Amino acid sequence: GILDDNEFFDVLMTYAKAGPDDICIRITATNHGPKAAPLHVLPTIWLRNTWSWGVDDRVTELHEIRRNGRPPRGYRAAEVTHGFLGRYVVVAAGSPTTLFCDNETNAKHLFGDAAPANHSLYPKDAINQRVVHGRTKATNPGGYGSKCSFWYRFDAVEPGETVTVDLRLATGDPSPSWFGDDFEQQLTTRAYEADEFYEHVVDPSLGAEDRHVARRAYAGLLWGKQLYRYDVRQWLDGDPVGHRAPESRKKGRNEHWRHLALADVISMPDEWEYPWFAAWDLAFHCLPLAHVDPEFAKEQLLLMCREWAMAPNGQLPAYEWEFGDVNPPVHAWAAWHVYRIDGYRDREFLVRVFTKLLLNFAWWVNRKDEGGSNLFEGGFLGMDNIGLFNRSAPLPPGFRLEQSDATSWMAFYCQQMLKIALELARTDKAWDDVATKFLEHFLAIAQAMRHFGSSDKSLWHEEDGFYYDVLVQPDGSAPHMRVRSMVGLLPILGATEIPSWVVEECPDVTSRFTWLQERRPELVKPMLARPDGKMLLTLVPPKRLRRILQRMFDTEEFLSPFGIRSLSAAQRQAVTARVGNETVSIEYEPGESRTGMFGGNSNWRGPVWFPVNVLLADKLRTYGRYFGDSFTVEVPTGSGNWCTLDQAADVIDGGLTALFRPVDGRRPSDGKRIESSPDPLWSDHPTFSEYFDGDTGEGLGATHQTGWTALVAHLLNPRLPPDPRTMGWG
Repeated sequence: GILDDNEFFDVLMTYAKAGPDDICIRITATNHGPKAAPLHVLPTIWLRNTWSWGVDDRVTELHEIRRNGRPPRGYRAAEVTHGFLGRYVVVAAGSPTTLFCDNETNAKHLFGDAAPANHSLYPKDAINQRVVHGRTKATNPGGYGSKCSFWYRFDAVEPGETVTVDLRLATGDPSPSWFGDDFEQQLTTRAYEADEFYEHVVDPSLGAEDRHVARRAYAGLLWGKQLYRYDVRQWLDGDPVGHRAPESRKKGRNEHWRHLALADVISMPDEWEYPWFAAWDLAFHCLPLAHVDPEFAKEQLLLMCREWAMAPNGQLPAYEWEFGDVNPPVHAWAAWHVYRIDGYRDREFLVRVFTKLLLNFAWWVNRKDEGGSNLFEGGFLGMDNIGLFNRSAPLPPGFRLEQSDATSWMAFYCQQMLKIALELARTDKAWDDVATKFLEHFLAIAQAMRHFGSSDKSLWHEEDGFYYDVLVQPDGSAPHMRVRSMVGLLPILGATEIPSWVVEECPDVTSRFTWLQERRPELVKPMLARPDGKMLLTLVPPKRLRRILQRMFDTEEFLSPFGIRSLSAAQRQAVTARVGNETVSIEYEPGESRTGMFGGNSNWRGPVWFPVNVLLADKLRTYGRYFGDSFTVEVPTGSGNWCTLDQAADVIDGGLTALFRPVDGRRPSDGKRIESSPDPLWSDHPTFSEYFDGDTGEGLGATHQTGWTALVAHLLNPRLPPDPRTMGWG
């Protein structure tokens, strides 16, 4: 293939800030091939085209800086004038050829004689025409425009040779002194400071390989920050000038999200393969981000709740190809953990995010509980093809799917809101009755999961010892969809501790619970209490938890060497069902998807996914803090090795981190790809895949989705600031 014999250049970009408006840039390119090869390097600066659409007439311009009509000695430079950003200069060391054109579409090429009369003579593909096709008149000879490249030509770079290009972006007046000793010192100092910073962030007790992986994960997250600009109203209506948008667009996707107008820096799942946010991905990004930049992590969580993002009815935007889809409600969980990682200090953040999530919780209750039974039909819920059928599409008339995972997610959401409300009530008793509301709502959801409807059907299947979706049919029957998947494990997430201090510090919650014990004893079954006053709210009773964990830690079902599979390996034989006139099926697929559902480029029918694994381990620790040594589970099932729930959680986390720990010199996540080469050129650069093969651990999907897979840094870095209060959480 293209990488055979290492016939390529490896390009490294280094940025170092010399000041708030002064960035040193170094580009190094190394020929790793066996023979000399030519190389063209074209650092490019361009101004975003805001002037062609009839909505922005601010002045923007790039022009070449000359001295007495000549290029300056020792460097080339372009001055940037922008109506909003002000003045900058970009300076390139040496004597590259400067190429200028306009950042405008080549209308003549696209539309021929129909091109507008005022089209640019030097459109944005002019630099390509000049460099690739040798058309010397393609670029602007006057040395100005809105796009500029500095053209460095290296006729023959020898094998193993490295060439270097230096640039600087700043606001001052350029001179040769911008390079040389000061430039080198800035690069050296910033590199030292970065190393020093990460020595404090990454646990020094970790081995060198783990520290390397953690730092790469953090770097990938920070590199994935991107300006995300999307004004839905403007997109639907089209621009005031130019070609008119078709009328059909006004009824196209996201037509109900006209309020959404984002122009914010957002952490992307992957700036290359997934350059758009997904609400639940973003929530998971914020945990590792909080270790390196807690303020940015908090800003990200708040952004999804702002008026220009959250719908007026309280729904969070899912992702740009359908903002109205439903992602799992993990925002409150992420907000709590960011608050915790930041040392339990920023109560203002907690209040701000909590008050907005009250709206979102109300949206869930009002829109996703169709029957008013406290059971939820969430639809897509992030796990693309995990079900027998497309859960975003409507079922045939008369059918209704009571989703085990949707109801589990809502119980989980309810508990996270309860936890935040209790924390806020410690210093402001106005939140006490809000905590009571979430306590009662959780108890109602838990009761509904035990029994619902006229048939008194439970989502729990006693014979199988597992939770399943239930398909309510037109004749009133409600069979279980007996597919053992992550859907049936998610009830484990419905667990949270109630610390002993609540009795003294939250009297309204305490008195209401006492009232419920006396008047509604059937409701309080999900609440367990220890003699020391500590309590546990749990969706899954201990006997059921033991049976679920027996399956979850069975290597023939869910437990892989690298975490918990999304579908039981016992489903290697396809499970089929009939819904209306359609027969549907599902089977274990540990690697790439064999179905076209949701584009076929992700797979929840067997692979290991970081986000749900991290949640499962987190909740096992919640159970473990309550039960201590009194509750043990066999891991793996049938092995005779009995573990506490804390230790069982460590098994899950250990499987996830094992993906990045070399075995015989190779990381399991690299599979048989070129990244598995022992050559440091590859082995020093781990990739963070979207998901992982349920049998082998090979990384699949987007290979650079550092996003939620960067949770590995959070797992490798468990050191957290202690709760400063005498009686805290956990």
